[in-house]
Amino acid sequence: MSKVLVVEDSVAQQQMISDLLKNSGLTVAVANNGVEALNHVQQSHPDIVVLDIVMPQMNGYEVCRRLKADPKTQNVPVVMCSSKGEEFDRYWGMRQGADAYIAKPFQPNELIGTVKQLLRT
Repeated sequence: MSKVLVVEDSVAQQQMISDLLKNSGLTVAVANNGVEALNHVQQSHPDIVVLDIVMPQMNGYEVCRRLKADPKTQNVPVVMCSSKGEEFDRYWGMRQGADAYIAKPFQPNELIGTVKQLLRT
C-alpha cells in the first residue's frame, strides 16, 4: 500500500485531505509545517507528498526545492495543493520541482486522480 505524506498547517484541511486519501486505499501520515515534513520524509520515506504552500517555519516552495535537491528524495513525487491559485503560483510551484499543482478548493476526484496517477509513473 502506498504511503502519502500530507503537509498542511490547517487542521480542517489536513483532516479532509487525509480522509479522502485514506478512503481511496492509501496510507496517510501528516506533518503540520515544512520542517516537520522534511524530517518525516527522511525517516519514513513516503511514496508521494501532498504539500501546502503557505505554512509557518518553511513554505511549501522551499520544502519542494529541498526534496528535489536531495538525491535520496528527488524522485518522490510532490503535489502542491494550495489556495494560491493564480497562474504565476502554479508556474512557480512547477519551477520548484512540483510534479503537479492543485488549487484549493478542488474536486476530490482531482486530488485522488492526480495522486494515483503519479504513484503509477
